[in-house]
Amino acid sequence: MPKGKIYLAAGISGLLAVAGIAPQSFAANETVTVVLPEEPPSLEPCESKHSSVGRVLIQNITEPLTVIDPQTGKVKPELATSWEQTAPDTWRFHLREGVKFSDGAPFDARAVVASIERLQRGDMTCNTKQQTLGGVDVQTTIVSDYVVDFKTNKPIPIFPTMMTVVQMSSPNMKLEGASRRPIGTGPYVLTAWNAGTDITVERRDDYWGEKPVVAGARYVWRSESALRAAMVATGEADLTPIISVADANNLETDLAYPNGETTRLRISTNVPPLDDKRVRLALNLAIDREGLKVLFGEEAKLAEQLVGPNVNGFNPDIQPFPYDPEKAKQLLAEAKADGVPVDKAITIIGRNEIYVNAGEALEAMQAMWSEVGLNTQIRMFDTGNWLRYQNRPFPEPDMANLHQDQHDNLLGDATFTAFNKYDSEGVNSAVYDKRVDDLIAKAEPATGETRTKAFQEAFKLLHDDIVADVYMYHMIGYTRVSPRLDWRPSLATNSEIDLSEIRFQASE
Repeated sequence: MPKGKIYLAAGISGLLAVAGIAPQSFAANETVTVVLPEEPPSLEPCESKHSSVGRVLIQNITEPLTVIDPQTGKVKPELATSWEQTAPDTWRFHLREGVKFSDGAPFDARAVVASIERLQRGDMTCNTKQQTLGGVDVQTTIVSDYVVDFKTNKPIPIFPTMMTVVQMSSPNMKLEGASRRPIGTGPYVLTAWNAGTDITVERRDDYWGEKPVVAGARYVWRSESALRAAMVATGEADLTPIISVADANNLETDLAYPNGETTRLRISTNVPPLDDKRVRLALNLAIDREGLKVLFGEEAKLAEQLVGPNVNGFNPDIQPFPYDPEKAKQLLAEAKADGVPVDKAITIIGRNEIYVNAGEALEAMQAMWSEVGLNTQIRMFDTGNWLRYQNRPFPEPDMANLHQDQHDNLLGDATFTAFNKYDSEGVNSAVYDKRVDDLIAKAEPATGETRTKAFQEAFKLLHDDIVADVYMYHMIGYTRVSPRLDWRPSLATNSEIDLSEIRFQASE
């Protein structure tokens, strides 16, 4: 063996030893081990839009009524077989018969009603409701055992698309906070969750659809990208959905893919000194985004809005903010002369491993802001505590802060971004502007060019006039896959890992 490869192997073995993991041969042929960047805060079906939850849950344990065809972008049947709009505010769905949840309960109209009730519950904030339905309230009516009517508080022409992210769950699941024991119709059932260690799922024998090749999966989590990559390299794990660009150094196992995520720091626009547009603009002008690409890969694209070019409502005329630290200093000096407290500390709310090199990026940005005279401090949280600052009511509403965030819109329409992130009533919004609210309200019931233009105007207003965010990147993901697997990442990989798509390479 060449000396360089001896050193590499020794380094990997040492890294695993430090983590308390012994290198071993590949797992049993029919099972896989997936190493994630963090432990899920729950496995609550109505929280599946959180990537740490969705990677385990979606299409494995739970399933929706409809799905998006990745090739065409069109809505396809899954647990629903067909649907039609019977009134401007009403959709009728016909359900697949002969389907059961893993606890034996039948999937029928009553189960759908229970799932919608779970989504709109009052004891917790369900992010799927907030990020998908936004300000839409849904009433369900049972027409027959396998037919359900959905009536919304306003016309929603893309309602079948909305339902692609609403996970169906057993009516026997209790409404007691965020569940750690999900029960769905999917091909796998949760068998164990050893807190802090692993989660395991096993294939169901009574699944209604095609039997997956993978018999079961074990999910573990390690925060360090290099460790996740090493675990796949040594056979301790079979795949990891996220590694850093620096660790993506093996052409045979490491794959780049557009992961659909856009990163930003949300600005608390109503708290001094961030309530002054000049300060918000200075935050953006002080950042060398081209220089920061070393942390994320040269393929990452500078962001100028929170949706990508594949989304209806994307505005191609918006340009990213340039790197202009001198202009940033000038704006801050002008604001200070007018009495704005620009020396006040601004808190950066970060989340551990929200994406690779998240902490390093914040530290680099903090240094850039210091260069132009801004005083920032970083507070890093695990997912559960970070969510407290993401969702209203905000725990420290008078704190000037920048909230580290990433958002995917894989459904192809800006409605899945605009209300939740920017409307005055949006659960993640720190924007309070009637002009934005009016444009969102104009877009949501509309179709065609009227819908597209209203969303485009809203994004331009948010960027050019309000400066609602510190915009970062349309991201590229990097994953490492064991040579024994026949599997490739897709646009959805950062949010879900469908075990039924995995095959095993033929043995030599």
